[in-house]
Amino acid sequence: MTTSSTPPVTYDDILDAAARLKGVAHRTPVLRSRTLDRLVGAETLLKCENFQRVGAFKFRGAYNAASRLTPEQRARGIVTYSSGNHAQAVALAARELGTTAVIVMPEDAPRSKRLATEGYGAEIVTYDRYGQDRIALGEALAAERGLTLVPPYEHPHVIAGQGTAALELLDEVGELDALITPVGGGGLIAGSATVAKSRHPGIRMIGVEPEAGDDTKRSLEAGHRVEIPVPRTIADGQALHTPGELTFSVNRRLVDEIALVSDDEIRDAMRFAFERLKIVVEPSGATVLAALLNGRTTPLTGRVGVIVSGGNIDAERFGRLCGTPG
Repeated sequence: MTTSSTPPVTYDDILDAAARLKGVAHRTPVLRSRTLDRLVGAETLLKCENFQRVGAFKFRGAYNAASRLTPEQRARGIVTYSSGNHAQAVALAARELGTTAVIVMPEDAPRSKRLATEGYGAEIVTYDRYGQDRIALGEALAAERGLTLVPPYEHPHVIAGQGTAALELLDEVGELDALITPVGGGGLIAGSATVAKSRHPGIRMIGVEPEAGDDTKRSLEAGHRVEIPVPRTIADGQALHTPGELTFSVNRRLVDEIALVSDDEIRDAMRFAFERLKIVVEPSGATVLAALLNGRTTPLTGRVGVIVSGGNIDAERFGRLCGTPG
C-alpha cells in the first residue's frame, strides 16, 4: 500500500523520465505576455504543452511508461482508455517503439482526437462514458488479449513522465512562487508537484478543475477520494468522476489549492489565448488561463508558472465554442 513515507513517484524518477524522453519529446516553449501579467498582477510564464507531440503533455507519460516494456510485452501490445489526448499519446508511443495499441475511447470523444489516434495506427474500441466503466473495459481487454495496460494517470511511470514538463519549466525560468496546472485524473499536477516541491519547498501548487468536475477539490476537502457523477463539461479531458488512487496519494500531500472555473470562463480563456497570445488551446488546457483571468485562485504575486496542457481541438469545434454570437 502507498503511504506518505513511500511516495509512488520521486524527484529521481522524474529525472530518469527526462533522460528517456530526451530527443523524443519536444522541449516545449515558455511564452510570456505583458497583457496577461497586467491582468493577473504577477509575472506569468506559460509552459506551452500544446506544442508537444500529439498536441498535449500526455506524450511524456505515455512514452516513459511504454519505453519500459519488455520485448515480450511489446510483442503483445498495449491497451489504454482515454478521452483523446492519452489515446493519441499511447498510439504514437506504440508506433515509435514498434508495438501496437488498442484504445478504449468514449463514443462522444472529439472527432479530431479519434481521427488522430487512428492516424497513429491504433485500434479503437468505443464505449458510453455515462453508462460503462472504461477501467473495467480496459482491464478486460488486457486480460483477453494479453496486452499491457498503460493507464492515463494511475501509474508511477506515467506520473513521472508528466512531471518532466514542470522540470523543464523550472530548469528554464528558475524559482517560482506558484505553479498552476489543470487537473483531470491528477497525473500532471502530481508529477509537477513532486518536482516543484522538491526543488522549491515553499512554492504554492494550484490545480484547476471545471465546476462540473470538481472531484479532486471535493476529495482534498474531505481527506479521501470522493466520487461524483460523470461531469458534463466542454473540458472533456477533465470529465472524470473521481481522482486516481496513486495521484491522490501525492496530491493530498503536495497540492495547496484547487480552483474551479465555468465552461463560459473556459470559452473566454480559449478566445483570449487565440486573440492575445496567438495560440490555440483546447478547453482542458484553457482552464488554467480561465482561473487566472477571473481571479479564481488566491491572490497571486511574484512569478507564476502555468502549464498549458494541450491544444487538440479542430477548427469546427473551436469556432463553435469561441465564435461570437450573432
